[in-house]
Amino acid sequence: MKFVIVGYGRVGSRTARIMAEEGHDVVVVDDDSERTDRAERDGFETVRGGGDDEAVLVDAGIDTADAIGAFTPDLNVNFAACMVGKHHDCRTVLRIDEDYREDIYERYAEDVDDIIYPERLGAAGAKTAMLGGDFNVVADLATNLQLTVLEIGDDSPAVGKRMSELDLPGDARIYAHGRRRESLTLPLPGTELEAGDEVAVIAETDRADDVRETLSPASA
Repeated sequence: MKFVIVGYGRVGSRTARIMAEEGHDVVVVDDDSERTDRAERDGFETVRGGGDDEAVLVDAGIDTADAIGAFTPDLNVNFAACMVGKHHDCRTVLRIDEDYREDIYERYAEDVDDIIYPERLGAAGAKTAMLGGDFNVVADLATNLQLTVLEIGDDSPAVGKRMSELDLPGDARIYAHGRRRESLTLPLPGTELEAGDEVAVIAETDRADDVRETLSPASA
């Protein structure tokens, strides 16, 4: 798969490296020459320019990319990049910081495929590490948010669906995925779920049962 990463800061650079390690093609877009130089030293193809400039994104191959991740600290740039990606039929992933109001989140969420909160995901990873690296715990990340691991049963409606096709209740998001008896890793939008897979899901506490029923119903 091919991915365009806008912003080569901490979030963008780590995401790019993970994608590359899994054999995917990654093009990095950043308007900072020091960051594009660093990305090139890390082995990535780069395009210097603003992520909100369609011409720059076309140079980066947005017209043939499977997804675009807009990970700069500037929400307006990220949203503009996602809208260009949407125009070119890409899956769009928008970075938004924790301190934005809920109404701003809702306004942007309507137009993109997924939203990530680096602070929240970082907290999930930190707490998982402090608990011994075991994903099979319920990690309370906030008063109304939790992380849990579910196994995809043989009769689950999720079997055969790609990550990008899942419609989970509320704002639930799959944080990690692993095949049967394999370690959990960051999920990719094109990954097709199979019976026996495990997924780590971040969900609002009061929607956890709905998520469980969607992915691993009792009848499964």
